[in-house]
Amino acid sequence: MIIQPFSFASLKQALAEGWRIANATRLVSIAYSLIFVLGGVLIIGGLLAQGMTPFVIAAAGAFMLVGPVILAGFFGIAQAFESGQRVTPGAILAGFRNAAGALWALSLVCGLLFMIFVTDAAILYAYMIGGAPVWLADLMPAAMNVVKFVKWAGVSGFVVAFLLFGISAFSVPLLCERRIGLVGAVVTSVRVVFGNFTVAIFWAFFLSTATIASVLLLPLLPLTLPWLAYASRALYRQVLPTA
Repeated sequence: MIIQPFSFASLKQALAEGWRIANATRLVSIAYSLIFVLGGVLIIGGLLAQGMTPFVIAAAGAFMLVGPVILAGFFGIAQAFESGQRVTPGAILAGFRNAAGALWALSLVCGLLFMIFVTDAAILYAYMIGGAPVWLADLMPAAMNVVKFVKWAGVSGFVVAFLLFGISAFSVPLLCERRIGLVGAVVTSVRVVFGNFTVAIFWAFFLSTATIASVLLLPLLPLTLPWLAYASRALYRQVLPTA
């Protein structure tokens, strides 16, 4: 399999292509994204209702650990668009249906890393903030403890997120298109990330920052999620061309 190097110019091109596809498939892409917006409303609303306001930031970061699994739906939309077919919600199901079964094995890895991070964050929360409710109005009095929690949860999340990014950034697209098996896809993804380390780290930082900010400001998520998903697909096409 040919691996092409990529640069910051490649990222710019991928973002432009991602925006083009997101704009052309706006209705279905936004409708698919609203599923995750609803999930975010329930999770963040539940945390706020229980007085666990500082944990909202950790929950937003945890979305990055399950995000790779949902790409198959966006890939189905993009495939239908590029094939000249009518883009309908059925394209989302087709994306999952056409993906290799190994994608679900990778989703289990995502789920395991998600549980590890959430468990670590919960332990840090209990140790640094405690069991007393922290409402929005209490954030300033508890600012020092909140900052410490966010800092150490961020360190833990960075390690887990980088591990996941390395194994999934390019393996998920490969599995969605059934181009290679699970082990080969993961090895290829790691080779691409470490072979273009500086640009890949910047890309991972950009994706995580944009996604976390969009989760915290949920009305933005239906716009940014399709854009970033299609941009990731466009970058994959540049780096691992099919022909």
